[in-house]
Amino acid sequence: MPTISHRGLDMPASPIRRLVPYAEKAVEKGVKVIHLNIGQPDIKTPKVAMDAIRNIDLEIVEYSHSAGNESYRKKVAEKFRGLGMKVDYQDFLITTGGSEAIIFSFLSCLNPGEEIIIPEPFYANYNGFAAMAGINVVPIPSSIEDGFALPPIEEFEKAMTPNTKGILICNPNNPTGYLYSMDEMLQLRDLVAKHDLYLFSDEVYREFCYDGEKHISAMHLEGIENNVVMVDSVSKRYSECGVRIGALVTKNKDVINTALKYGQARLSPPGLGQIVGEASLETPPEYFDNVYNEYIARRNFIVDGLNKIPGVYSPMPKGAFYTVAKLPVDDADLFCQWILSDFEYKNHTVMMAPASGFYCTPGKGKDEVRIAYVLKVEDLALALEVLEKALKAYPGRTL
Repeated sequence: MPTISHRGLDMPASPIRRLVPYAEKAVEKGVKVIHLNIGQPDIKTPKVAMDAIRNIDLEIVEYSHSAGNESYRKKVAEKFRGLGMKVDYQDFLITTGGSEAIIFSFLSCLNPGEEIIIPEPFYANYNGFAAMAGINVVPIPSSIEDGFALPPIEEFEKAMTPNTKGILICNPNNPTGYLYSMDEMLQLRDLVAKHDLYLFSDEVYREFCYDGEKHISAMHLEGIENNVVMVDSVSKRYSECGVRIGALVTKNKDVINTALKYGQARLSPPGLGQIVGEASLETPPEYFDNVYNEYIARRNFIVDGLNKIPGVYSPMPKGAFYTVAKLPVDDADLFCQWILSDFEYKNHTVMMAPASGFYCTPGKGKDEVRIAYVLKVEDLALALEVLEKALKAYPGRTL
């Protein structure tokens, strides 16, 4: 029988979805699973977007420009300029979700065998994108004790080798919810300028910043305009995960022109998705006000509730809609499997993402989980109740 490629064998499976079979078996037994494992918001998609879907009047759904519809790119660029970013529509390549933007960025900027530094924990699929591009991820650990702040710049420099080509951040961060400060962004700017690196900035959670904190985009940093490659997406902003529309944004014309060749090879981004994305730009401000208030309530409720459970600790995130919690268990991977397969309370159980899958360093995150507070407060309340009962019953508890 023909063999599988080395590339395919090296491609990591998603740690976020690894426990799906256990959740499915729980459902088969009649147990209701409360999903805190994945960032699929239950917030309604804006009405202007849904109306655009209902009112599509096309005789042919044809290919768009490989860089995306010009009308869409011009409107997105205008929106970004309103956020203080000095961009033109030609600085945009519309992609099939933010994921394709990251893949195109890696393929355009790094050679096989070169390295990219990422503060960990980080979005697990970065490992998969790196494997697809044949590049190596070098992790720099951050700590739950200081809320997952940016590691000291000295640690980045210690990790650099002649193969280091770039740094990747997610701001606000998935999985931690950490929001990088102006001081931290300026430190990264100076480091990138000093070593002439790429700064890849995943900013798909840009709207979700709390407690009066402001989002500092990598596109705001002066002096490294040609080093910055930003990734954007409509998935979380407008609760449109299934639309699969993202963007690669950069002032570096060589990067845009190179990424466009990959865009041409896949022909075009989703046509119907671009219609939805363009319509979504007309979303009224009150939509975001309501979303903000809802997530603030959910964040405060879940984090306060977690910290009331004996032995559990979760820092207060300043952005996105995730938090990482430290649990009093010997192995969070086994606990997350056990709570699905062997535990239920009030005919419910909870699905979480073991945090070990968001680390590269062996042993890191062994007693941590990522929780997505994308459900209503009443659902989160039941989830906390189930979790507390499960921790008391778990054979591998450490408290």
